[in-house]
Amino acid sequence: MERCAIIGIGQTKYAAKRKDLSIPGLLREAALRALEDADLTFKDIDAVVVGTAPDMFEGIMMPELFLADALGAVGKPIMRVHTAGSVGGSTALVASHLISSGVHQRVLTVAFEKQSESNAMWALSPAIPFQPQLTAGAGGYFAPLIRAYMRRSNAPSHVGTLVSVKDRQNALKNPLAHLHLPEISREMVEQSPMLWDPIRYLDCCPSSDGAAALVLVNEAHAKAPTPPAWVLGGSMRSEAVLFSGRDQVNPKAGRDAAKDLYSQAGITNPRKEIDCAELYVPFSWFEPMWLENLGFCDEGEGWKLTEQGVTALDGDLPINMSGGVLSTNPIGASGMIRFAEAAMQVRGQAGEHQVDGAKIAMGHAYGGGSQFFSMWLVGSKKP
Repeated sequence: MERCAIIGIGQTKYAAKRKDLSIPGLLREAALRALEDADLTFKDIDAVVVGTAPDMFEGIMMPELFLADALGAVGKPIMRVHTAGSVGGSTALVASHLISSGVHQRVLTVAFEKQSESNAMWALSPAIPFQPQLTAGAGGYFAPLIRAYMRRSNAPSHVGTLVSVKDRQNALKNPLAHLHLPEISREMVEQSPMLWDPIRYLDCCPSSDGAAALVLVNEAHAKAPTPPAWVLGGSMRSEAVLFSGRDQVNPKAGRDAAKDLYSQAGITNPRKEIDCAELYVPFSWFEPMWLENLGFCDEGEGWKLTEQGVTALDGDLPINMSGGVLSTNPIGASGMIRFAEAAMQVRGQAGEHQVDGAKIAMGHAYGGGSQFFSMWLVGSKKP
């Protein structure tokens, strides 16, 4: 198996509306930045892997049909990955598999979403046969799970607020983040409108336009102006929408993916051995829930890590240093942003939200009604 390295990372500026760019233009902005970081051009790339959220989110069927020329892929393989909200992470993993399997030597992968040209709330609300109805968007689906977590763990009601403030404060150190709220405070979050009890307006992610891109290569091509991030392991898991005894507060697919990931990377104590993580937290309460799901602590203990400041930028286990999904959420790209930000940390490229001395970092994504999980570990040292 070939070693896989990330030598190029590119992100757009994220915003509620990028009216200055079409969808192909948005992808090119991220892709060209990743290629510049890698000191390569489109001509050097063997294949392109793209990912975005369900077509109904943007109202454009099969956008990959018109992306081949925009991404320099004419005459080369191009493919699309589709795993709902986790797709950005899954897309990066598919690209890494093309390298590690020896199929290609240099792969460009790009994930994107232009939510300003769509209505994701509408797309998530209709009744679909044989599936539980989301009733009023993703928040309507996940709010009961958060209530269940609070009851199960005896977590105090202010924990979600702490995450909302922390991630927005981190975003102030990230010039590409969509939301910059310098006045953010607990009072501001707690006075924002209640949308789906217990989720308030400022406990929610925004709707963003943006794209992220990565250049992945085998060991022979792991040369770039900035030292590479090495893929130490990657895992994807899925589970059915409905089955008897399904635990959506602590999904089995997430636990299984994390176990597989740690096994690949030789991690036996994630809390001590992983320096920082970018987790897919679209609603604030999912930080403590994922800390437990990913094995950073025992069940019922996640909220205590948040409350104790362990997950702060200067804490023992920083989470969502970039501001996370709570500050930037082009859905189809959100997973790849998590993966890219993890790689930036171990390359020392994160600027003001850099974790000093980060050597191993996690990128994580999930999608659907917690049906799809994707995650990777990257490190500064070659495995």
